[in-house]
Amino acid sequence: MKTISAVVEQYIRKKPFLQSALAQGIINLTSLSRMVKPEIEEELGKEVRNGAIVMALKRLSDDLEFRATHRIVKVLKNIGEITVRSNLADFTFLISESILENQSLLLNEVNKNKDVFYTSSRGVNELNIVVSSTMEGTVQELFQGERCTQKVDNLSSITVKLPAENVSVPGIYYFIFQRLAWEGIVLYEVISTTNEFTILVNDEQVDMAFKTIKDLKTL
Repeated sequence: MKTISAVVEQYIRKKPFLQSALAQGIINLTSLSRMVKPEIEEELGKEVRNGAIVMALKRLSDDLEFRATHRIVKVLKNIGEITVRSNLADFTFLISESILENQSLLLNEVNKNKDVFYTSSRGVNELNIVVSSTMEGTVQELFQGERCTQKVDNLSSITVKLPAENVSVPGIYYFIFQRLAWEGIVLYEVISTTNEFTILVNDEQVDMAFKTIKDLKTL
């Protein structure tokens, strides 16, 4: 038999933004109960008092396991170096038989200048290259025979060093990206390794993105 608490919890867990806002205590429970009441009643097949829904919501917001944020916050407090690079260009090419050879030629050019920013990721159908704007001409020359589906200029990167335990705590990336989304920050690219991730944002939003990530260390 379904209980009000179980149905309310199921409803909230399907809405991550609502779940986090509830866990942080920034939602009026009475107003929220009135909003979700129709769906809770439909799921239970009977009328439900607002007070019962409020009590279920309060139990959820007080539950440390529901928040799960205490483990995430512990990791985020130990965020390491945050590195910002500006004046970057982002290229997206379709995969071809010659693209790896051209990428190898680009790496040779990048290695001649240690101050140049370079990162790349490959998907099933696309190859993404992010370089310092000073290398734009080189990329366009070496990849002139490739099909470029997108090029974006005036980007900045923020690279974040995460503690090793990030791989054993679920929700780390969700928690970070949720905060960025709340600030209206658009992510052009996300590139990650085991203990490090890099985001690309518009130059105009890099200061806010940096502050948002840095503030995670003081949660």
